[in-house]
Amino acid sequence: MRVGVIGAGITGLALTHYLAERDIDVVTVEADSRPGGAIRSETVEGRLLEYGPQRIRLTPSIEALVDDLGLRDELLRADDSLPLYVYGDGHLRLVPRSPGAFLRTDLLSWRGKLRLLAEPLTDPARPDERAATLFRRKFGEEAYRNVVEPLFGGIYGSDPATMPVEHSLERLIALEERRGSLLRAAFGRLRGDDETPPPVSFANGLQTLPTALYEAHRPYVHLNASVDDIRDGDEEGYVLDLGGRTIDVDAVVVTTPAPAAASLLGGLSGAVAEPLEELTYNSLVLVHLAAEADAEGFGYQVRRDEPLETLGVTWNDGLFDRDGVYTVFLGGMHDPDAIDRSDAELGRVARREFRQVMGVDPELLSVTKLPRVMPAHDTSWAALEDVELPENVVLATNYTSRIGVPSRIREAKTVADRFAADD
Repeated sequence: MRVGVIGAGITGLALTHYLAERDIDVVTVEADSRPGGAIRSETVEGRLLEYGPQRIRLTPSIEALVDDLGLRDELLRADDSLPLYVYGDGHLRLVPRSPGAFLRTDLLSWRGKLRLLAEPLTDPARPDERAATLFRRKFGEEAYRNVVEPLFGGIYGSDPATMPVEHSLERLIALEERRGSLLRAAFGRLRGDDETPPPVSFANGLQTLPTALYEAHRPYVHLNASVDDIRDGDEEGYVLDLGGRTIDVDAVVVTTPAPAAASLLGGLSGAVAEPLEELTYNSLVLVHLAAEADAEGFGYQVRRDEPLETLGVTWNDGLFDRDGVYTVFLGGMHDPDAIDRSDAELGRVARREFRQVMGVDPELLSVTKLPRVMPAHDTSWAALEDVELPENVVLATNYTSRIGVPSRIREAKTVADRFAADD
């Protein structure tokens, strides 16, 4: 069997690794000149900046890749006990991540804490309800407004009121079924019953991982190779048309964003790919600042009723000693027009609001616009139910599974195992 992989982001590169590891012939094509997709790290004015994910969790699959690629010495671990904050009512307020912090935090009133403790008495999650509805009835309005909405909504840059549980909280439903309640699961984790993988990066940034995957499998990965079309083979299999050059394969895995996937798959016999064009994505703006804030922690998310445009800020300096670097996130579903504003204006907003929250005057390092980068996992995701794919054509992306590098690695491994079983 020969598998054609479309896209050399982290999913495509990990899939290439796992297929090669299973002695399956693989050819991976990427339109860009650089591997890694959304993962990009660069040094600006002597400071390391992340233009995509700011950190990852060292799950067993990622740790195995680190060892396979000889990256152990470059790994940086952050202290998972570092604080995380929500900015509300004009102050940074501690997100409780331990029983002691739960008692001390002023993010919730005593009434709000007691309401949250009643969660085991509530009905189980329903796949057809919205995330906001679920969290409100589970934890109460105060916990939703002060904790869940800024943290959960911030992950996707979305409004939980638009996000059906079946598309955005599959693992949470499974966790509740296994533990009997979400609160029991949370306190079990706080007691150490479930060990959370530590947050990590690399000395030269997260791009170290996709670059190492590319270098390890360079013979199989073709950069600057744009697939114009995917056609049915003359007898069986498929043909990748690269604009004058063709590649015959037995199976195809598409890892591209939904609109590109719809375009590529639309001509295949038995394919119904048009519904992919209906999926909503959110755009983000990343503003990198340098400041002598001396802040220890993960950073903060902003409560949505605060008069700020900032969604949240990652404290890269506090996590990985990144020379005073802080990453400000703007845009998302709450401000879709942010992507159309000038870099100068976005930089001014980020600096002004950082100064208001942190009390120090930052230096602007860069402004990066990421159009339609985050799957919204909103009601448009129902369109996935209408997608039909021919035999041995697979979608492996952040809209068919969860976002985040660990999930991308996990899905790549699952797809490789599937082909190995069929080979």
